Amino acid sequence: MDRLDLLRHAWTCTYDKEDWYPPLKDALANLTAAQASWRPPGEAANTIWENVSHLLYYKERLLHRLKGTAFADTARTNDDTFTPAGGPDDDDAWQAVLSRMESVHRQIGEWLASAGDDALDRPLPAVPLAQSVLSLVLHDAFHTGQIVQIRKLQGSWPARRSFE
Repeated sequence: MDRLDLLRHAWTCTYDKEDWYPPLKDALANLTAAQASWRPPGEAANTIWENVSHLLYYKERLLHRLKGTAFADTARTNDDTFTPAGGPDDDDAWQAVLSRMESVHRQIGEWLASAGDDALDRPLPAVPLAQSVLSLVLHDAFHTGQIVQIRKLQGSWPARRSFE
């Protein structure tokens, strides 16, 4: 397995294929807007929706960089990327965010599927593309763990899961 195959595998596992941790898509399955908006006790805790907004921001930024298109960067700070596009009663907005996440993840996956090994060393913009993608994979895994923990706290994640 070469480094591009490893990167493609990691990209797939971070969103929709079980590996050593649950994929993000599973962590977000069957949630309502109210559940996604629930905040655990503690001032510094983010909601699931805030985490998803944050992940989506960086995935969309990567996609625009891969395509060489302009990115509407509205965030002045990292904290700004956690702002959700809806509230606890807005299931339509929650579903729209999930659809955007699915679409962006798929588009990046398609780009990786068609990329050659030489693309991995291309600066994007300052670090090699491979490093940018791998960092995003690790970032997604980190926040997926937070999302699972929030779901456990609210009782919306199974106490026991089986996986192969």
